[in-house]
Amino acid sequence: MKPSVPAIIGNYLGVILILFWGLAPFYWMVVTALRESQYTFDTTPWPTHLTLNNFRDALATNTGNDFLGAITNSLIIGLVTTALAVMLGVFTAYAIARLDFTFKGVVTGIILAASMFPGIALVTPLFQLFGDLNWIGTYQALIIPNISFALPLTVYTLVSFFRQLPWELEEAARVDGASRGQAFRKVLLPLAAPALFTTAILAFIATWNEFMLARQLSTNATEPVTVAIARFSGPSQFEFPYAAIMAAGSLVTIPLIIMVLVFQRRIVAGLTAGGVKA
Repeated sequence: MKPSVPAIIGNYLGVILILFWGLAPFYWMVVTALRESQYTFDTTPWPTHLTLNNFRDALATNTGNDFLGAITNSLIIGLVTTALAVMLGVFTAYAIARLDFTFKGVVTGIILAASMFPGIALVTPLFQLFGDLNWIGTYQALIIPNISFALPLTVYTLVSFFRQLPWELEEAARVDGASRGQAFRKVLLPLAAPALFTTAILAFIATWNEFMLARQLSTNATEPVTVAIARFSGPSQFEFPYAAIMAAGSLVTIPLIIMVLVFQRRIVAGLTAGGVKA
C-alpha cells in the first residue's frame, strides 16, 4: 500500500526534527570555535568574525594544556580496549550462539546485567581497588573498566550475527576433518568480519567518549581527551577558554562523525544482523 502524502510529509518532518535536535549543538560548537574569542557569546546563527586562533590555542601547551598528549592517551586506551573487547567477545559470542552448556542462560543474563549496571556505582569501589594496587593514573586502570562496558555490547552484537550463520558451514568443515577450533577460525571467523568491524567501531567510540571513570582514575600524564577538555585552562585564572574548548571539542568530534558516516552501512548491518530470519 502506497503511503499517503500527509504520512510522507510527517516522516520527513520527523527526520528533520531529529537531525536538528542531534546536530544543532555540534553546529553551534563549530561556529563558536571559528569565532574570535571576544565574540564567543555572539548569538548570530551563522559563522562570523572567523579565525583559527582558537584551534591554535587548543593545541598550545604554554597554558598547561596538553591536548595532543591527551589524544595519544585516548588512542592508546581506545585501541587496546577495543582489541581486547573484540577478542574476548568473539569467543564468548560463539560459545553462547553455537554451543550448549550448563547455565548458559545465567551467563547470558549476567552479561546483560553488566551492561545495565550504572557506571556511577563503580567509581568508589574502583578508586579504592586501584588505589590499593597503586594503579591510579595508569593505563590499566582506564582500560580494564572500559572493557567491562564494551564487552557486553561486543557480545550481543556478535551473538546475533553468529546465530544467523548456517550451521551447515561449520558441519561441512567438521566432516572434512577440521576440529571445532579450526572450523571457527577458518570458516566462521572470516564470515564474521563485517560484524567484527562494526563491533570494533562501536566499542572504540564508546571508549573514546567515556569521561566519568577517566576523570577519577587518570592523572595529567594519562588523561584522555574528555578529561583534558574538561580541565582546559586559559591564559589567566580569571579567563575561562570557552572558544578553545569548543575548538578542542570540534577536533575530537569531527573524526568520529566522519568515521560513522563512512562506515554507517557496516554499522547498521552489524546491529541488525540476525534481526530478520531468512
